[in-house]
Amino acid sequence: MKRLRLSYQRACAAEELPPRAAVLRWTRAALLEGEAQVTVRFVDAEEGRELNRRFRGKDYATNVLSFVYDLPEEAGLMGDLVLCAPVVAREATEQGKPLAAHYAHLIVHGMLHLQGYDHEDEAQAAEMEALERDVLGRLGFPDPYADEER
Repeated sequence: MKRLRLSYQRACAAEELPPRAAVLRWTRAALLEGEAQVTVRFVDAEEGRELNRRFRGKDYATNVLSFVYDLPEEAGLMGDLVLCAPVVAREATEQGKPLAAHYAHLIVHGMLHLQGYDHEDEAQAAEMEALERDVLGRLGFPDPYADEER
């Protein structure tokens, strides 16, 4: 049985953030099995940049960061997703995507990272993208990779 406890944090002044109910639905849909406790935090560019610099060594704000807690398996999945609201909004505009669809994609993407999926090579990327397409399709969102060239 899948069970999810969600902590929703607004740490920025962005007005167009997805409501908690939507975030809960998206995170639950991307939880492939077991139990999870996840914090989803929406931040401004300053906090996003600082976290990316501190934990990934990259001096810019990125769209989503995933932090999984290293706990015994019986504890279930625990982790944090940090979404930088200004970066997400800019990307949605640049890509011509509805903001909610882009947030849903990034939350699903981050949830898969928390569960051990990655996109470091072609095979991993193909597997992760297929899962993202499946989850987002079940949620009623279009394929987020449809316009990208391979």
